Amino acid sequence: MSTPRHTRNVSGPRPPSAHGAASYAAVATGLRKVYGEGETEVRALDDVSVGFRSGEFTAIMGPSGSGKSTLMHCMAGLDKISGGSVRLGDVELASLDDNGLTHLRRDRLGFIFQAFNLLPTLTALENITLPLDIAGRAADPEWLDKVVETVGLGHRLDHRPAQLSGGQQQRVACARALAGRPEIIFADEPTGNLDSHSGTEVLNFLRASVTEAGQTIVMVTHDAVAASYADRVLFLADGRIVDDMAEPTPDRVLERMRAFNRKPGEPAAAAVSVLPL
Repeated sequence: MSTPRHTRNVSGPRPPSAHGAASYAAVATGLRKVYGEGETEVRALDDVSVGFRSGEFTAIMGPSGSGKSTLMHCMAGLDKISGGSVRLGDVELASLDDNGLTHLRRDRLGFIFQAFNLLPTLTALENITLPLDIAGRAADPEWLDKVVETVGLGHRLDHRPAQLSGGQQQRVACARALAGRPEIIFADEPTGNLDSHSGTEVLNFLRASVTEAGQTIVMVTHDAVAASYADRVLFLADGRIVDDMAEPTPDRVLERMRAFNRKPGEPAAAAVSVLPL
């Protein structure tokens, strides 16, 4: 992927709200996720505490098996946690039953994955508004126009997925995630199936949705260039957050990732807490 050309808020931390603290879309405290028992036990997440600020683009990186996707799935209510707490806005996920989690994911969250997951018989516009149609909610015309303008596919809205390039299909998937004005969007390797040019298109769109529309995005990625589009990068290793980088660049991210390739016998990096103050 080529060097990014994008505009990011580089003015430092966001100003305090009227209540004296930044607004957080999601917060995890002492989060643990364990698979298996006894000798087969695997701690995918080990006492993770982190807050994701509203209107900010956060990338999550780390070696394979470090817990990146597990953290995102637990924060989004897609996977049950083994311990600790996860809050989305004012809602504690552990207080919700399966039906409540389904409604929360449908009404307050957006999702973008490697696979575009577009319905081939629907037009781009129909794919964008599909979650709202299923929920029986009418789209906000002004907001939908803004999303369509940001995605840059106004002239392709009547085309079906097969008539769109991979990058255009993923931008439709991104617009679908935005259409319901979710409080936070979780993106799992959204450029993983795209070539360099298409990946840049999608990342520019995600960046614009944050800068121009105030969207909150949490993106798992293995790509240093993709991570540089974010306002901050969290680094995971062995199920723990070990670094929190502001104003990332591809070179800085790559340098940090190389530190994970430690020699056998060397101690693991110390965990850090990045909870809101």
